[in-house]
Amino acid sequence: MFNKQKSMTYLVTTILVVAYLLSACAPVATTIVKPTSPPPPTDTAIPEPAETPVPTIEPILLTDGFDREVSLPEPAQRIVSIAPSNTEILFAIGAGPQIVGRDEVSDYPPEAVDIISVGSMYGDLNAENIIALEPDLVLAAMINSPEHVQALEDLGLTVFVLPNPMSMDDLYQILETAGKLTGREIEAATLVEGLKVRVDAVISKLVDAEPVKVYYEVDGTDPNAPWTIGTDTFQDILIRMAGGENIAADVQGYVLFSLEELVARDPAVMIFSAGPWVSTTPASVSERAGWGDISAVVNEEVYGIDANWVDRPGPRMVDALEAMAMILHPERFE
Repeated sequence: MFNKQKSMTYLVTTILVVAYLLSACAPVATTIVKPTSPPPPTDTAIPEPAETPVPTIEPILLTDGFDREVSLPEPAQRIVSIAPSNTEILFAIGAGPQIVGRDEVSDYPPEAVDIISVGSMYGDLNAENIIALEPDLVLAAMINSPEHVQALEDLGLTVFVLPNPMSMDDLYQILETAGKLTGREIEAATLVEGLKVRVDAVISKLVDAEPVKVYYEVDGTDPNAPWTIGTDTFQDILIRMAGGENIAADVQGYVLFSLEELVARDPAVMIFSAGPWVSTTPASVSERAGWGDISAVVNEEVYGIDANWVDRPGPRMVDALEAMAMILHPERFE
């Protein structure tokens, strides 16, 4: 009995072992997860960077001294200056390197002399040379004749005429106009601000100053009929701003003045245009026949001022103003 029971136990155990082994060798069922359909492709392309807009250059449209509208597509880079005042202005606003030609008289600043000359504004301008320089602007002044300007325009050149100033504000405007024509607006504005400071300094020192009678001589080649200036001239403007009274203020422009009238009006101060081509000196004035009774000569109040400071309507007009003010009212500048 025991052996039979033992045999049954052995048999069951054997069956269980075999079953276990068979289950261990059977393949393991796995769940296959099928991939879902991919999402629609997303546009991942990197967008092109936005182009930086190129600033548009507005054409320049200005009215010149001959009351003509002149247009430039952009600031001028090749300039022919046919007036010495213009050449000085261009250099003063930093546009000197843009000058490719100049008139024969343009001699300031010194480096202007190295620029190619295209002839004299008082004679013939060499149109062939001007054209060869390929300027995009010919800068003229009121000293240039309308005929010269028209002749240059007939050749297809763009000509702008800078006006003469009739006040310091006019001078500032002219400098700003030159800045616009040449792309030097910032430099022109800086120059104007500096000139205003100097002018204001003079004016502030002359508050309540008693006007001094002044005779201004442009040309004394004939001492009996010298040339002087009346109103509507920038010399007259300077005299008044400097605390003077122009004895010829009742005439207009540049005029001959008789010696008799000069003696009768008896100026306290005489100022003459000085320059290498002018032979006038304080000593020579005292030697003129009939001039010995004029107060300015008697009291040795005869002075020369660089003609280019006064006669060229440019930044050096402020130099002339300062010099005149110190001549007429030295006590205010001590």
